[in-house]
Amino acid sequence: MTFRQIFITVALLFGTLETMADDYPTIDPYFIATMQDGTEETGTSVSGSAPLTATFYANPKNAEGWTAYYEWRFTLQHLSGAEESSPYLIRYDENTQVTFKEAGLHKIVCYATFTRGDEKHEYTEEYWTQERDPLTVSISESRLEMPNAFSPNDDKINDYYQAKGTQHGGNGPQSIVEFEGIIFNRWGQRLYTWTDCYHYEAGWDGKYKGKPVKEGVYFCLVRAKGADGREFNIRTDVNLLRSHYEESNSSPME
Repeated sequence: MTFRQIFITVALLFGTLETMADDYPTIDPYFIATMQDGTEETGTSVSGSAPLTATFYANPKNAEGWTAYYEWRFTLQHLSGAEESSPYLIRYDENTQVTFKEAGLHKIVCYATFTRGDEKHEYTEEYWTQERDPLTVSISESRLEMPNAFSPNDDKINDYYQAKGTQHGGNGPQSIVEFEGIIFNRWGQRLYTWTDCYHYEAGWDGKYKGKPVKEGVYFCLVRAKGADGREFNIRTDVNLLRSHYEESNSSPME
C-alpha cells in the first residue's frame, strides 16, 4: 500500500478525509496536442504523425501555500519494441511544450514534490508505477508517395501537384520531418521548389513566374526524411493536364 493510500485509509477511519483532502496537494497531468490538420486533442494519450507538438500541464490541485517542484521525464519505445530506460528529455517547469519528431511510443511522466514547512507530498516513481499510467504520444512510421499527374484548372480538384493524399487526411504523408520537392521541365530547367508536404496548396500550381505552363510532361525530384530515419528519394514524371481555355495564356516555358 502506498503512502497516499495509507493516508486516505486513515482519514476515512477518522472521518476527516474531506477536511484533509482540501489541504492535500495533488497532480492530474494531461496534454493538448496539435495535429497535422491543425485540430487539437486534449487527453493523456494520442497517436499521430510527426512533427506533432503537445503542451503538457501538471494540473496541480490544492497547491496554494505549498512549494512545488516539477520534473517531466520523456522516454521512448522504438518501433522495433526496444525501450530506452533513461529519459531522452527532462523539463522542470509546471507546464512545458515539446515537438515530437521521432517515430515510436513516447512515454511521459511528471514527478512532483510539494513542501510546506516539515510536510512533504511526493508523486514520483511509486506513483507512476502503482497509481497512474504514463501519458503517451505515439508517432507513426513514415509514408510518402507522389502522383504522376495533376490538373491545375481551378476546379478545386488536383489543382496542385503535391504528395498523394495531402487533401484527404489519413491517406496522406505520415511522419515526414524533412521534405524538398523540385519540378523540372524536359530541358532540365528548375521551375518550382517547395518544402511542405502536408498542407493544402503546398505544391506546384502549374505556373512558372506567375504564368501557367503548357500541358505536357514534366519531371519531379523529391528528397525527404521520415521520423523513423527512412530516407525518400523519389523521381517521377508529372503529366500536367489543363483545359483548353487556359492554354492560350500559357507561358512559353514548358
